[in-house]
Amino acid sequence: MTSGDRRTVLVTGASAGIGAALARVYAANGWNVILTARRPAPLEALATELAGRGAAATVLTADLSDPAAPGRLADAIAARGLCVDGLVNNAGFSRTSGFLQTDPADHAAMIRVMLTAPVELARLFAPAMVERSFGRILNVASLAGQMPATGGDTLYGPIKSFLIKASQGLHLELSGTGVHVTALCPGYTLTEFHDVNGTRAEVAAAYPRWMWQTAAHVAGVGYRACEANRPKVTPGAMNTVLAALGKHLPDPVALAMVGGHARRLKRI
Repeated sequence: MTSGDRRTVLVTGASAGIGAALARVYAANGWNVILTARRPAPLEALATELAGRGAAATVLTADLSDPAAPGRLADAIAARGLCVDGLVNNAGFSRTSGFLQTDPADHAAMIRVMLTAPVELARLFAPAMVERSFGRILNVASLAGQMPATGGDTLYGPIKSFLIKASQGLHLELSGTGVHVTALCPGYTLTEFHDVNGTRAEVAAAYPRWMWQTAAHVAGVGYRACEANRPKVTPGAMNTVLAALGKHLPDPVALAMVGGHARRLKRI
C-alpha cells in the first residue's frame, strides 16, 4: 500500500504517551497521520519515525486552549489538500493542587482542551465523514469519567464524564452512516501526563505494577474498539471492575472509595 492509498487520521496531543502510541497504531494499520500538539520537536521526531514505516506524517502545532485553534487547524489541513478520515481527540492535562489553589485560567484551559475542542473538532470533520460514508472518531476519555469525582483534581473526572456521554450520543446519532464513534477510557497508564502534572512519583508508588498498563496496549485496544464501532471501551479487567463499582455502589460508599484513593496518593 502506498501512502497515497491510505486514509488519514488527525491525532491531537500526539507528542507523547497515549497520543503518540495511537499515531503509531494507526500508521501500522495503513493510515497516514496528521500530528498536532503544542511542542514541535517531539512531533517532528515521531513524524520521521512513522515516515520510515511508510506513512505520510504531517506536523501541525496547535494549542487547543486557544478558542481559535480548532478552526485554524481545520483551515491548515484543508490548505494542504488533506482529508480527515479519522479524528483522535487525545490532548489533555490536569491540575491536582486543588480547586481553590488552581489558577482559574488553568481551569478554563482544561475545559477548552478536553471538552470544547473535541466537540468543535468533531463538528468540523464529521459532516464530510458522513458524506463519504466513512469516518472514525476516537475520544480519549478516562476511567475517571466513570467514577465519582475526586477532590484535588476536581474538574478532570467531570470533563471526562462529559466526553464519554457526548461520544455515546454521537455514536447513536451517526449509526448507519459509516462513521464510528468510540470513547476510550484508560485507567492507570503511566505516561508523560504524570510528569506534566507532577504526580509521577506518587502514582507510581501508590499502586502495584500489575495495575498499570502501557500506552501501546491502551492504544491498540482503542483502535480495535473504534474499528468495531463500540461506543465505549475500558482497557483492562481491573479497570472494568472499578468502573462497575463506581457505577453501582451507593454514593456514600463510592465517594469514600475515591476519597481514600486521593488520600493514598497524598501520603506517598
